[in-house]
This record gives sequence, C-alpha cells and structure tokens, in this order.
Amino acid sequence: MVNLENKHPFVVAEIGCNHKGEIEIAREMILTLALFCKVDVVKFQKRCPKELLTPEEYQNPHPNPMHSYGRTYGEHRELLEFSLTQHKQLKEWCEEYGVIYSSSVWDMTSAKEIKSLNPQFIKVPSACNLKFDMLDYLCSEFGGEIHLSLGMTTRKEEESIIKFFIDKRRNSDLVIYSCTSGYPIAFEEICLYEITRLKEQYGTDVKGIGFSGHHLGIAADVAALTLGAYWIERHFTLDRTWKGTDHAASLEPDGMRRLVRDLRNVSKSMTHKHKDILDIEEAQRKKLKKSCNSM
Repeated sequence: MVNLENKHPFVVAEIGCNHKGEIEIAREMILTLALFCKVDVVKFQKRCPKELLTPEEYQNPHPNPMHSYGRTYGEHRELLEFSLTQHKQLKEWCEEYGVIYSSSVWDMTSAKEIKSLNPQFIKVPSACNLKFDMLDYLCSEFGGEIHLSLGMTTRKEEESIIKFFIDKRRNSDLVIYSCTSGYPIAFEEICLYEITRLKEQYGTDVKGIGFSGHHLGIAADVAALTLGAYWIERHFTLDRTWKGTDHAASLEPDGMRRLVRDLRNVSKSMTHKHKDILDIEEAQRKKLKKSCNSM
C-alpha cells in the first residue's frame, strides 16, 4: 500500500451544469473557485443530448418541471450544454486563473470532444461507468488520468470495471470514487466506510481513491480524507436557491472555501511523530514533568 502521509488532497469543484448555460456565470464561478475558494480542479460536464436520449425522452417534459430550462427535457439539456469551443474557453480561463480544468463525459461524442482538449483527467460519472465502449475509447485514445465514480453500482459491476482497466493496462491511471447518487443525501446514506473497503480491495490496483459527496455540510469530507480519499469532489454553485436539481447538494463559495481550508489543515496533521518528544514539547516537558522520575 502506498504511504499517504503528507499527500496533498485534491479538491474538485464540480460546476456541472450549475452555470445555467451562461458562459459568463461559468467564468465567474471559475474565478471564485480559483481566487477565493482556492480549489485544485474545476470540473464541468459534457453531454450530447440527442445521443443520450431516445426521441421520446427528448420530447417529454422535464420530470421536475420547476427545474426545467426548456419546454421539453431535450431542450432543457441542450440549453445547459456548452459547445466544444466554449469548453476550450473554459479550459483557457482555468489555466489563466491557476486551476486544473476537467469535465465529465456522458457519451462517446462528448468523450471524443473533451479528449481533443487534452485535459489532465477526464471523469466518468456513475451513470456511465458501464459504458464499456466509451471506457475502451478513453483507455485506448486518452493518455491522461481517468476518474470514475461508483454510485449506483453493484459489487459485481465494480469488479468488472476494475478488471477492464487492468486488462487494458490503464489501472495505474485510474482513480475510483466512493459515491452515493442522490441530490442531496442524508448522512446515513453517505456510507463513508465504502472508502475503506475500496482502499483495501483495490488500493494496490488503482492510482487513487476519491470521494464524491452529495451531502450537506463539509464534516463528512474531512472524515473521507482521514479514511484514505485524496480526491474530494463536491458540487459548487453561486446560489443554492437557483433553478436546477444539483444546487441543493452544492456548496456555495464560503462553504467551498472552508472545505478547502479544513481538508488542507487536516492533511497536515495526518502524520506520526518523527521523534519521541517534538521540539514544541521540550519546553513544556521541562516545565510540567520536572518532578517525574525517568525509567
């Protein structure tokens, strides 16, 4: 097992579609995440709605009309999509502000488009982790890391995914995320010990273990770090009251800032003492233990 002492935790801010389809809002979010929150990664999503949806699904209304940006579900999805040119601009802004750009991909067309931007890593969401044709394409054609969430996934399916990457000899570039898919979820549904299980079962097979949270607050993320998740992903929004199903499970700017602060501070504390008596203890030892006899 890799020694994780002092390993820097990577905080991934998932903007997803919380930009409401407006590129200037996305730019403001990148700027806020980079300069105020000081995250490591800003992540978006890329979908091709006509490839993902059947004609009937495309024409049907949004299942939750109050959150819809279009007259049909397909129109809703199209209005929230950025083009490849716009994603290129998002990547340039991320680089300008000193954060890593990434995107989740939901279909083959999107995988090919995002691959062309050559990001450091591409994310496969829980909903798509059994699309083996897309996984095969990423393993064969994309040279960066592949991150993959395991929400809504059985143990048997999970094993088949890991075996697939091992067979493709790409497991050393694979980061797997413990995840419960719900927006938001209750604390008892977070299931943090899944991180321990994944670490014990696959820790020597993959590059790293992550945690993708859809809960409230930031306490569980700190616990996830202590259990061995060094990629911490949380959804981000500028306003949790905005229309859209992801906002309720997202952190606003100050919440994300505090998450980054707490994760980095806790990661500094995750060490053993390098000697019996630390330098800071010497003065206290002389003052407080002067009447004790040494063995």
